[in-house]
Amino acid sequence: MPTLPKPTRLLPLLAALAAFALPASGCGTSSADPERGRELFLQKCSGCHGMAEAGSTAQNGPNLDHAFAAARASGQGETTIEGIVEAQVEYPRPSNDNPAVSMPADLVQGQDLDDVAAYVAEYAGVPGIKAPRVPGGPGAQVFASKGCNGCHTLAEANAGGVTGPNLDEVLPGQSAAMIQKSIVDPNADITPGFPPELMPGDYEAQLSPEELEELVAFLAKATAKGGGGSK
Repeated sequence: MPTLPKPTRLLPLLAALAAFALPASGCGTSSADPERGRELFLQKCSGCHGMAEAGSTAQNGPNLDHAFAAARASGQGETTIEGIVEAQVEYPRPSNDNPAVSMPADLVQGQDLDDVAAYVAEYAGVPGIKAPRVPGGPGAQVFASKGCNGCHTLAEANAGGVTGPNLDEVLPGQSAAMIQKSIVDPNADITPGFPPELMPGDYEAQLSPEELEELVAFLAKATAKGGGGSK
């Protein structure tokens, strides 16, 4: 999800959307699947939005824990939050043609939107919530927590993002040094078919040296056999 207004500017918007969303949301979506919504959130939303349960610390868009903590503390229920999420996805604000400042409308639709909204409503802003541990070791945890799965496909991480290159296709045969270079200086060697400046260039600052080493080792192992390395 591209950049949205910062959380401090989003809170009044959420209050306004709540009034709009309540009549539309009714008694909630009984058929919604929060577990499936989590998978969709990781693919579609975690590249821009921070949310503790998703293990995402992305900062391009509002942190959803911050955005919904006050509403939850004031007694707003999950049905209300679902309605707000659905309204914001369907009618993002601001809405214009610049993807750098506006989330595209209907990024998820239909049942997908119901599931994502139910997931966010269940976990966003819950005090003390933490991401479940993911299989694959510490490097896999870094991959998930930094939202890499929201932009990249990687079979080993069950990631299906399509914003950036498919790592199962572009990483096999690369050395650890090459993989590290692609993380800390992503514009040095751009994958054909993708524009420059697509991936943030500050991951060397975001990651500790240990996290970077763990992430590189995980990616090297995961793609060592041409995709889904250790499976």
